[in-house]
Amino acid sequence: MTIYDFTVTDAEGNEAGLNAYRGKALLVVNTATGCGFTPQYAGLQALYQKYAARGFEILDFPCNQFARQAPGTDAEIGDFCVSRYGTTFPRFKKIDVNGKRAAPLYDWLKSQKGGLLGKNIKWNFTKFLIDKNGGVAARFAPTVKPLSLEAEIERLL
Repeated sequence: MTIYDFTVTDAEGNEAGLNAYRGKALLVVNTATGCGFTPQYAGLQALYQKYAARGFEILDFPCNQFARQAPGTDAEIGDFCVSRYGTTFPRFKKIDVNGKRAAPLYDWLKSQKGGLLGKNIKWNFTKFLIDKNGGVAARFAPTVKPLSLEAEIERLL
């Protein structure tokens, strides 16, 4: 199984097959608009601007499971990200990343890279780097700043 086997829902409510990203390096991130890590959107956008032309995509999955830090609608979250941080990378429908309602994509990501503190996602802005074959190359804690991932991204591109 690879990331390409999953279908998710985009921010407009449409099904989106992740096979559309086949052959690209991906960074999958669960995000929130009211989190102490929210300023990482600026670093994510900087990475996207620098590497998108070389086959890099960021897949943004807003999540309200951690202290209800993403309380808005999908449209409100999108407006916030664009107006505050100028984001242009793909954003998807708000999801759960842990528990019985966790998105199947996140169950799979966690099964591939459990992380230092265990299988569950501990907070917003946990990052998964996906190689061009659709496998999970690495998992990064929320405290890891996006721009510190450049060497890892370069290696996959």
